Amino acid sequence: MKFLDQCKVYIRSGDGGGGAVSFRREKFIPFGGPDGGDGGDGGDVWVEAVEGLNTLIDYRYKQHFKAPTGVHGMGRNRSGANGADAVLKVPVGTEVLEEDRETLIADLAKAGDRVRLAKGGNGGFGNAHFKGPINQAPRFANPGLAGEERWIWLRLKLIADVGLIGLPNAGKSTLLAAASAARPKIADYPFTTLTPNLGVVELSGQERFVLADIPGLIEGASEGAGVGTRFLGHIERTAVLIHLVDGTQEDVAGAWRTIRGELEAYGEGIEDKAELLALNKADALTPESRAEKVAELAAASGKTPFVVSGVSGEGVTALLRAAFAEVRARRGAERREETTGETPSEAWRP
Repeated sequence: MKFLDQCKVYIRSGDGGGGAVSFRREKFIPFGGPDGGDGGDGGDVWVEAVEGLNTLIDYRYKQHFKAPTGVHGMGRNRSGANGADAVLKVPVGTEVLEEDRETLIADLAKAGDRVRLAKGGNGGFGNAHFKGPINQAPRFANPGLAGEERWIWLRLKLIADVGLIGLPNAGKSTLLAAASAARPKIADYPFTTLTPNLGVVELSGQERFVLADIPGLIEGASEGAGVGTRFLGHIERTAVLIHLVDGTQEDVAGAWRTIRGELEAYGEGIEDKAELLALNKADALTPESRAEKVAELAAASGKTPFVVSGVSGEGVTALLRAAFAEVRARRGAERREETTGETPSEAWRP
């Protein structure tokens, strides 16, 4: 299945049905009076987050969604039926944006979240609605109100606990394959990964989290170089980032600075997320070279990097356990903030 994470969609709610102009006509009832029914309301347009979807590919081939018009009123005081609603089913984590691609309409972060995007037009009143002591035989009725129409953008941000970042060929896909049952494409050339990949890491029966691998960044990505920063949105919801640095390259400190610069240029709070730094491809390094590159990374970043190898598995479990500990701490702080309204720094301490 092809991955699609953003698309433009046209929606239109249904028009209201028109009211009816009708008079009761029966034998021996010469003055039956008006009996025109009201029209039905037009259908609404909703968007709903459902489980089992991980791409917006369905909206590549159909971009126009219109709810049906309400049924017109009829004689004998029969009201028309309401039009059926049109429901856009999207993956969990989808954002709905205005046509300017900046104004947020809804953020569907949980399965079952449902938002009305366009309300159907009200049905018109039939002539029976207007009868009274002054005008006992009205010969007019209201037409139904028009529905709403608009263009919207759907943007998917994957729901993951940990995000993998790094330059192309840093070994992110190899680490994802070693840590989970995911089978991303792995090759010895840059930009092997062109779309984000997800994998579930299970350390034990009670220790599991979702790991996201996004395409590699290069210098100038914030200005559109390479695949740009389009896929960075998929790690905006993560609790922690694992920054992989290829240990076989010459300037490991420069590689770390490049990615950090692109994260800061992108913004959206990604640059402030907890980061675990890891020197990858340790199996290809001599002990002397390994110690030298660890020292370079530590001096540049101010933190001691993990030493791992996605091929041999060295250090992978320790890195994943550290990531899980960060995820648990961050998610716990977020839950406390939601329930008490206090930030972690404001929380009570003994």
